[in-house]
Amino acid sequence: MSKKTKQLAINAMMAAMCAVLGYLSLDFGNLKITFESLPILLCALMFGPLDGMAVGGLGTLIYQLLRYGVSITTPLWMLPYIVCGLAAGWYARKENFSLSARQVMGVVVINELLITILNTGVLYLDSKIYGYYSAVFIFGSLLPRLALCIGKGMVFGAVLPGVIRPVRRGLQ
Repeated sequence: MSKKTKQLAINAMMAAMCAVLGYLSLDFGNLKITFESLPILLCALMFGPLDGMAVGGLGTLIYQLLRYGVSITTPLWMLPYIVCGLAAGWYARKENFSLSARQVMGVVVINELLITILNTGVLYLDSKIYGYYSAVFIFGSLLPRLALCIGKGMVFGAVLPGVIRPVRRGLQ
């Protein structure tokens, strides 16, 4: 099996994992605990921005379709994860995919913050479009959401370097 075929298979598995992890999230109003960004970050850090964007876009699309169906805001809800794949993959490629554990931690925490900020913007737009806007609902839980994303980013950042190495070896 060629390296490209293995990479495509990994991307497909990661997109499926992203969809499942998104679907298995814990929702508390507008506070959502999910691990759907983990496979996006893994692919982006290993293969670059196009793979990260593809996994983020496809995985989140599948999750959105399964959980909410199609709406005018579906592409907006996909956007934070596509941007995450792009940003993490761009940085990894810029560093020639040789990231230290500290760099991985930084990239992952920054991307988790980016996802949370973008999701807040999408929640605002969604609430305006569908008429459920409330400043307290949209922004009242922003601090706990930011704290959660930083904690999640630190855990992902600690785990990912140990996952990337064996997956990379398997591709050779």
